[in-house]
Amino acid sequence: MRGSKILITGPTGQVATPVAEALAAENEVWGIARFTNPAARERLEKAGVHCETVNLAAGDFTGLPDDFDYVINLAVAKSGDWDKDLAANAESVGLLMAHCRSAKAFLHCSSGAVYDPPDDEPRAEHAALGDNHKPLFPTYSISKIAGEVVARTMSRVLDLPPPIARLNVPYGDNGGGAVYHMEMMLAGVPIPVPPGVPARYNPIHEDDIIATIPKLLEAASVPATTLNWCGDQAVSLQEWCGYLGSLVGKEPVFEESEQALRGNPTDSARMRELIGGATVDWRDGFRRMAAKFHPELVSS
Repeated sequence: MRGSKILITGPTGQVATPVAEALAAENEVWGIARFTNPAARERLEKAGVHCETVNLAAGDFTGLPDDFDYVINLAVAKSGDWDKDLAANAESVGLLMAHCRSAKAFLHCSSGAVYDPPDDEPRAEHAALGDNHKPLFPTYSISKIAGEVVARTMSRVLDLPPPIARLNVPYGDNGGGAVYHMEMMLAGVPIPVPPGVPARYNPIHEDDIIATIPKLLEAASVPATTLNWCGDQAVSLQEWCGYLGSLVGKEPVFEESEQALRGNPTDSARMRELIGGATVDWRDGFRRMAAKFHPELVSS
């Protein structure tokens, strides 16, 4: 993407920061967030991102331009407060789409957490939805489902194409859940896992996230296009912890817990058909991530 005016929500987040920095190299990128961390804002501004303080949950976009070519909605709330999270994850989607109604496309990042977890088979986009993450994040799955519904409705009202991308486990040089697992191993802390079969996911590296964003925007349509945003390789939490442990010289210790999230593998067939598959092998990506956070232990 070159020469476009792009709005990114939640630019201080794990996923959005590298996206904003990459796109700012050849586009006019604006980022909106509360910016409670001055260092995170400074990093973005050094990369050329225009930062504007906005509380998405309040839905007040006074002073924010409305002439963006594209909007990339990567903001997420997991406070556990129903009113706050529904406002941030769902209501704000409709309000921002209304504000940016002249955009060519509005990429809405949803989550694989919207799928009901009856078993451990990969979920395709037509699979049943449900309260997947309730044990740890009581508002998350439901508010993300609500956000998808708002995006679909507003796209028809405004004729604004909203590709809806259900993100699996993101990771990369800017972090990810597996980093916490690595730190737990180094600290000798047991890693909680669900009882039964290994918890499988389809992790996707930030390089593939960045590379597929232009293709997602090109695939936008009304009614909304919904697809899984994930890696092609299904990997269990236990497997990646074992691999990370081999890199940092620590054997992972697992502790079964009913509160641990079950695996959430997703089918990547529709993604490959519409925008192409992921290219970063999970072992290569995890090694790079480990080297980024612990270069004294892992060579890049």
